[in-house]
Amino acid sequence: MQKQFQNRAEAGRQLAAKLTEYKDRRDVVILALPRGGVPVGFEVAKALNAPLDVFIVRKLGVPGQEELAFGAIASGGTSVFNEALVQALRLPPALLERVVEKERKELERREKLYHPGKVARDLNGKIVIIVDDGLATGATMRAAVTAIRTLKPLQIVVAVPVSSSDTCRDLKTKTDALCVCVITPEPFYGVGMWYRDFEQTTDEEVCRLLGQTTGLTRKAA
Repeated sequence: MQKQFQNRAEAGRQLAAKLTEYKDRRDVVILALPRGGVPVGFEVAKALNAPLDVFIVRKLGVPGQEELAFGAIASGGTSVFNEALVQALRLPPALLERVVEKERKELERREKLYHPGKVARDLNGKIVIIVDDGLATGATMRAAVTAIRTLKPLQIVVAVPVSSSDTCRDLKTKTDALCVCVITPEPFYGVGMWYRDFEQTTDEEVCRLLGQTTGLTRKAA
């Protein structure tokens, strides 16, 4: 199987080539989903000459099958649940609440770490490009789109290097967001299968990349 991307930075450069119509526009904002989306988003923001920030979303994994998401929560208190999956697995409310509380604490930790004393960005009337390193189930991205839509952007563009074609199509249908992907391989296998280097992105790397944009791309819009 051909590995499409050397790493997230190279994937970001390939993704930016699909987004050239947004270059040098003052109404464009790049929001990366940490942690893996930040190295991708950094390259996109640099290529498009657009401001970069992070938008924090936490996947809600089924206990014992954490990669299987029954929903997600996002900055601003937004939550999205896969009700069909919750009912099919007969997940009790108390168990769901424990998972939500655990992920809410991690979301708050990351908010403090990545946004110390930062004023919330004004997205009203902006073109918001949400970047991640790939889409599998799409639960995390749907939560991000739902939360960001409440901030009244002009347009939302979901941009990822790799996605399942079904997920990309489903995202367009359910969120009315434009979805831009470099590749939509079938069979999909999983996001990490399309990277030669898919090491976990650290908090330190996220802070370093955001720090490199200080004074240029992290100014409040």
